[in-house]
Amino acid sequence: MAKDGSEHFSGGIGINTRLAHSGNNPHDYFGFVNPPVVHASTVLFRDAASMAARSQKYTYGTRGTPTTDALAHAIDALEGSAGTILVPSGLAAVTVPLLAFVSAGDHLLIVDTVYHPTRNFADTMLKRLGVEVEYYAPDVGAGIAALIKPNTKVVFTESPASNTFEVQDIPAIVKVAHAAGAIVMMDNTWATPLYFRPLDHGVDISIHAATKYPAGHSDVLLGTVSANDSCWKHLYESFCTLGCCAGPDDVYQVLRGLRTMGVRLEHHQRSTLAIASWLEGQKGVARVLHPALPSHPDHDLWKRDFSGSSGIFSIVLAGGGQKQQHAFLDALRIFGLGYSWGGYESLAVPVWLGDRVVAKAPYEGPLIRLQIGLEDVDDLKADILRGLTAAAAA
Repeated sequence: MAKDGSEHFSGGIGINTRLAHSGNNPHDYFGFVNPPVVHASTVLFRDAASMAARSQKYTYGTRGTPTTDALAHAIDALEGSAGTILVPSGLAAVTVPLLAFVSAGDHLLIVDTVYHPTRNFADTMLKRLGVEVEYYAPDVGAGIAALIKPNTKVVFTESPASNTFEVQDIPAIVKVAHAAGAIVMMDNTWATPLYFRPLDHGVDISIHAATKYPAGHSDVLLGTVSANDSCWKHLYESFCTLGCCAGPDDVYQVLRGLRTMGVRLEHHQRSTLAIASWLEGQKGVARVLHPALPSHPDHDLWKRDFSGSSGIFSIVLAGGGQKQQHAFLDALRIFGLGYSWGGYESLAVPVWLGDRVVAKAPYEGPLIRLQIGLEDVDDLKADILRGLTAAAAA
């Protein structure tokens, strides 16, 4: 019996078919199309011998249930991974593999444009534990060889970059890192495995905030970490050691959201490209930071490696400072002011780049990050114009 419901398909199947059917076989559960939501801590053994040998599929709630297996198997089908762990948040999806693969005295390279909570974890807990943390520019590519040390154990990538959306040359970085015996992790939340499959490009561990597009409705927190064959056993053992498992109701909600992620992402992509292209011609906008636009300096790299784009990007206002930035945000009526993204609703946040140490390129004005939701494009354009008008008057 296959581990999911896709065994009745022959040959290659489309991504939306895979999203609809991967993860569990309904006939394992009397034909019900969704798996049961198993709330579990204790699991009973048939006898003392099986208990001593742990010779049954499930042994305790922290080590997996039919609910967590359904989502993990679905993610494996999307990622092409040997295994996936589910953790309570996107940030936990960053911290668990880092704790698993770096030790005191190790050197860790992290892209300087990384998600700020990742940087905060590295600069506080990892440094306190004796890990040497160093940041590199997102355009380093094969030049990362100059930063590799004998004790470099992990290169942590994120592409496109948080807030400014630079695209990294992941295959070039992987080649250098692997030659030095280091593993490569990638936060791939922006693209999801629908538009970029990190393991196909040599990455060892793929990280996602499933809070975003897989969940899709701004009402659940979850993270996934998927590993290749060489890293899976160590990742899973570390995960079990930490006991950092996700709750079954959250897992079920993400699995339900996963079924429609393909059609939602298509809508996000179409609306976002329409708005981003339109913004390039608007007065008061100095730059649009979206790698799928031909104007983006990393567009060719994005086009080479990615098969699509999602719903988040940034704009640079044409001059001004925090006053203009806040005026833009406060004038919005449809866009909400809130963190996270990937949900059905459009969001806007002010961008702060004061934590960077090497990627300090000057910008013409303040930055604003936009998450384009599922609303009508014309309504969102009108709302953005309200913001631009307010910024110009501030």
